[in-house]
Amino acid sequence: MTTRCLYSAEALTGVVGFALSHGVACAFTRPSPVPQDRINEDSLLVFDDETGPIVLAIADGAGGHPGGADASKAAIRALAQALERSSEGNRRDAILDGFEAANRAVMGLGIGAATTLAVAEVGRDWVRSYHAGDSGVLVTGRLGKLKLVTLSHAPVAYAVEAGFIDEEDALIHRDLNVVNNLVGFADLRIEIGPRRSLNRFDTVVVASDGLFDNLRQQEVASHVRSGPLGRCGGALIEHCAQRMRVTDADLPGKPDDLSFVLFRRAGVGQS
Repeated sequence: MTTRCLYSAEALTGVVGFALSHGVACAFTRPSPVPQDRINEDSLLVFDDETGPIVLAIADGAGGHPGGADASKAAIRALAQALERSSEGNRRDAILDGFEAANRAVMGLGIGAATTLAVAEVGRDWVRSYHAGDSGVLVTGRLGKLKLVTLSHAPVAYAVEAGFIDEEDALIHRDLNVVNNLVGFADLRIEIGPRRSLNRFDTVVVASDGLFDNLRQQEVASHVRSGPLGRCGGALIEHCAQRMRVTDADLPGKPDDLSFVLFRRAGVGQS
């Protein structure tokens, strides 16, 4: 069985759930609420052919470049095709091939388009992240402990990592949207994380910056750490919608496309 679910430049009316070979997942994507006729520039992928690790991916077309929706769709399609061509269970090479193919495809659009791409490779008891840009991967335990948070390829994120500014200031920083590494750039850099243990009650989150720029990392963890995944996804959507309507300059809040995939191992949160 192959589960290959691709949503591109579309909106989902609610969270969609998936029963996978060694876990459960749910996904959501919709365009920014402002303006009301905005096209969704995010795309996502859930891939599972039962021969190896599950692959979850989010691509977010760069808003400052033309053709964002086309770029994210091309990147996800290239990744999916690389996975489908891969030898049994050899996901790591296929994912890297997918990034390279995605970069060629986006550059080949010839319009200066670009997109982020974040991928989680999920084995039966481990997870590994791959990313370019400011879409990312977060893993939290049942008690809300953050076990993995990828570092966005952005000056503000680097400043937080270096201790120059804190997360609160970063979320309202004027340069929050500046990203310096994207699929579609000739000098694309693919950041690969190490394998990390995935415990029975851990939750994997792969999401666009529509989630991470509106909710603090610990807020994301608190919503997804336990309970049915569909309910967790609904809580993220509701909280992000509230933040996107924020007018208080001291609170995070940025209207944007919102996309995420949540995952847990089999036997946990299956409703």
